[in-house]
Amino acid sequence: MSLEGKTLKVCSCNRTLALDAKALALALKAKAPIQVHEQLCRRDAGAFQAALGESEVIVACTQEAALFGELAADSSASIRFINLREQAGWSPEGARAMPKIAALVAMATLPEPEPAPAVEFKSGGQTLIVGPAAAALDWAERLSEQLQVNVLVTDARGAELPLERRYPVWSGKATRVSGWLGAFEVEWRQENPIDLEVCTRCNACVHACPEGAIDFSYQVDLEKCKSHRDCVKACGAIGAIDFSRAETARRDSFDLVLDLSREPLLRTEQLPQGYFAPGDDPLEQALAAQKLPALVGEFDKPRFFSYNARICAHSRSAQEGCNQCIEVCSSGAIRADGDHVKVESHLCAGCGGCATVCPSGAMSYGYPRVPEMGARLKTLLSTYRDAGGRDACILFHDAQEGRAQVLSAARRGKGLPARVMPLECFHTASIGMDLMLGAVAYGASQVALLVTDKVSASYVGALKREMAVAQTILAGLGYTGRHLSLVEKVDDLWSLEPAETVAKPASFNLAQEKRGSLDFALDHLARQKNKAEETIPLPKGAAFGALQVDKQKCTLCKACIGACPEAALLDSPEAPKLRFIERNCVQCGLCANTCPEDAITLVPRLALGAQAKEPVTLNEAEPFNCVRCSKPFGTRQMVENMLGKLGGHSMFAGGTRRLQMCGDCRVVDMMENKTESSILDYRK
Repeated sequence: MSLEGKTLKVCSCNRTLALDAKALALALKAKAPIQVHEQLCRRDAGAFQAALGESEVIVACTQEAALFGELAADSSASIRFINLREQAGWSPEGARAMPKIAALVAMATLPEPEPAPAVEFKSGGQTLIVGPAAAALDWAERLSEQLQVNVLVTDARGAELPLERRYPVWSGKATRVSGWLGAFEVEWRQENPIDLEVCTRCNACVHACPEGAIDFSYQVDLEKCKSHRDCVKACGAIGAIDFSRAETARRDSFDLVLDLSREPLLRTEQLPQGYFAPGDDPLEQALAAQKLPALVGEFDKPRFFSYNARICAHSRSAQEGCNQCIEVCSSGAIRADGDHVKVESHLCAGCGGCATVCPSGAMSYGYPRVPEMGARLKTLLSTYRDAGGRDACILFHDAQEGRAQVLSAARRGKGLPARVMPLECFHTASIGMDLMLGAVAYGASQVALLVTDKVSASYVGALKREMAVAQTILAGLGYTGRHLSLVEKVDDLWSLEPAETVAKPASFNLAQEKRGSLDFALDHLARQKNKAEETIPLPKGAAFGALQVDKQKCTLCKACIGACPEAALLDSPEAPKLRFIERNCVQCGLCANTCPEDAITLVPRLALGAQAKEPVTLNEAEPFNCVRCSKPFGTRQMVENMLGKLGGHSMFAGGTRRLQMCGDCRVVDMMENKTESSILDYRK
């Protein structure tokens, strides 16, 4: 961390923050004295303007960011804002928060994360309003001047179609909605005899119906209709009325969807951008409708993830392995795609849960990337420690509800303990085991994740499982206390007792490769406790483990080797052997599911030390030599099993000698045996 080339402007906010300028300068190793202002946004504003000659200015105030932006409108200086008031100073322990304040300032000196690739959206304003006619037509009238509206009426009762045909109106039952902003596909089924797209609204059918089953919604009330079919005759050549319509399926594309159905047509927890489902609440409908006009044009968002199909453990040869990313995704953006998975980046909401649960690291998070988040962790913890701080607790929170709760707790409640350092992320579901254990290796006593009631239950469950495995590892290594916690309220942090920290913080940098980061963190944590050769049992579903092979069943067919995407199972060029590197295994189960003999059992555990990274032999067997050329081509057990199963088959009534030959000799034997019958000898 360096303040070189940067100017730090700190304010005590009218003396409500206990700030020691000398202690802060010492903690930050600043070459120049640091001045603490009392009213930087008022009386001392000139001091801020005077600093704008520097290339970069760090302002320790977020409340007045807009004002400072106006004051710097004519300056070329780069301005960055950090919050010291709510995150550190406004607390009963504010006077002891200097190490945290220094750490937060140090983190602000780090470069901004690299921008993620963009995902583009294009919306022309074609909007489908689907729902009961009364509400759908009302909103169509209101929005028709701003958007290109279309209406799908699902219930025509009590409604009347407009006198002027200014936008398309259909009727039917919506059967499927898919897509995203600018690319929605909607399918529905035409259920009423009158096709509103063809109907001219001439009223001939209204007057012709003897039961009054047709009103000015131009739909037949089938409960009243007595099947006189006078309406069909009245409609004549127009052909809008057909009681025996064969083609009822309809489909069209739209940029936006306003779903007024009581039950949403899309049931995912995270709805796609451009789709609004306010239900039948008028206020919610108004709030949704207000947002629609702003979604016309070209937009982009970050591509939150990257995917390495090569190490994905989803499937091999139609045998299923890991489905965790599909199961945890709240937006329905991930689906199976053969042996791999496919992520629709337009649907991805950026939660990062897929990367958190991915055992191999095939799915990784990119907003920000793990190395960038790791650099923030490392800077926070090292600065805090160097400034005299102890028992550091990292609090991950999201940029919306989580941030609001942290700020509100300082204004209305006790704020944060002096040892708790907040670190904002896009979504707390993106904080995986690599970051959790990395933080502990860097010297954190605890890692807490703030999960508000807006966080999906699937993410909360996934985080709990990841934390349970990580906590089991820490306990197995001998670290006492509770290191990992989910908290629903900031006040819960005050009751957390500090857990044991490492004697010497790690110096490595976290990598984007999940398993690599975990290897570094686990090795460091184990060395600090002299547990280099330990084996720690883990709960079922953990991403570490061994394999147990039943040697009586295993034929060394090596199907498991071909199924393993992580190179955990290896062949041997010297002899029939099944070798295994435990640290590479992610316990996906593909090997066990592929094994034709059901000979493999998963053993969740964590093996430490060099032996976990070295190949070990799980099974080996005596080779079987070709009875013709003596070349080894399989194992004795495999060939004997094959002979036992096929020896009595009618196809081998002439003997099983050829089954005991290598592939080359079988061909030669077939060509030399002229007396052997072939398929060409049999006529139809």
